[in-house]
This record gives sequence, C-alpha cells and structure tokens, in this order.
Amino acid sequence: MPRVSRKMVEKRPGEIIDACRRLYRTMAFKEITLKEISKETSLSRPSIYNYFQTKEEIFLALLEEEYRLWADDLNQILSHDGYDILSFAVAISESIVKRETLLKILCMNLYEIEENSRTERLVEFKKHYGRTIDIIDAALEKFFPDMTTEDRTDFVYEFYPFLYGLYPYVYPTKKQMTAMEMAGIMPRKMEIRKATKIFVIHILNGIKEGRR
Repeated sequence: MPRVSRKMVEKRPGEIIDACRRLYRTMAFKEITLKEISKETSLSRPSIYNYFQTKEEIFLALLEEEYRLWADDLNQILSHDGYDILSFAVAISESIVKRETLLKILCMNLYEIEENSRTERLVEFKKHYGRTIDIIDAALEKFFPDMTTEDRTDFVYEFYPFLYGLYPYVYPTKKQMTAMEMAGIMPRKMEIRKATKIFVIHILNGIKEGRR
C-alpha cells in the first residue's frame, strides 16, 4: 500500500470542507451525506471518519472557516484610522455580503450541527466565533470611544441575532414567495448589504440616543 505524505494528510480536512461547501450551494443540508461528500473528494467514506465523526462536524468546520474569513475582514476594518456611524455601517455590511454561506448555515442548520458535533469540536468553533465578537468590540471601542462596555455588549447582542435571521429574507424560495402572495403579503425585496447597513446604523444611533 502506497504511503500518504504528511502534507497530503494535512490537506485532506480542507478537501472535505471544500467538497461540503460545493454541495451546499445546490443541495439541502438533509440531502448531503458523507457518501455524497466522499464522491466529491479523493477519500473514501471510511477515510473521512479519520477527520470528522459526523456530517455535522464537517459543516461545523465549514462554519469555523467562514468565521475565520470574516474575522480577517473585521481586522481590516479595525486597522482603519477612523469611521463615523455611516462609514462603519458600510464597512460592516461589505464584510457580511461576502459571507452568504455563513448566513445560510446560521439560519437553517446551526442548532442541528452543534448538537451533533463533539464538544471539543464545538469549543474550537466557538473560539473563532468569539474572535469576531472581540474584534467588533475592539472596533467599537476604537471608533466610538463614548460607548461604554455595556453599550458595546448591547450592540453585539442585537447584531448577531440579526445575522441569524437575515438569509431567508434575502433569499426566499419560490414556494415561500408564492405563499406570501397568496396570503396577501407583499414581500419587500431585500439585499444583504443594504439591510445590514441600515441595521447597524439603527443600533448605533439607538445607543447614542439612549445616552442623552
């Protein structure tokens, strides 16, 4: 049996995660199986178990990657010389518009993914999730020095739940649109960039007004 190089072994988790990402673009979470993922990689299904015990752990790793990429963009925002409320909201919205996969997972599958992943995997993921919170907190402290620790915490606890519900409003299915029209509800076209910008401005202005 040919030996597999250490470099190849280290690349395999990324190959599995990339395969999961590709499948998730066209398939529902429940349709994606370890068998389907293995077909998209050079690994057999049993080999995948050397890296991930469940499909959910693969998705958790994908979500961890999304938070890591978002943290990189947030660090770019943090390195900026200065922002007012509008320009900060624009910068945050531009960082979120790149994270469609993150928004989709948060809205549709996060609970099941976390429940079916090992605790040690979940802890590692939470560290990357927490890093984005720390960077946003640091950015708020830098650009809006009048904000208290409580103000910044309020921002986080309004902004993150907003992200959890954004995806279905921006990407409603044809079935959902038809049902809304039949129910007499006129859906409003939404876009990630605009919705996020408006919400961030709303939070920051609300906090500012509350201090008067």
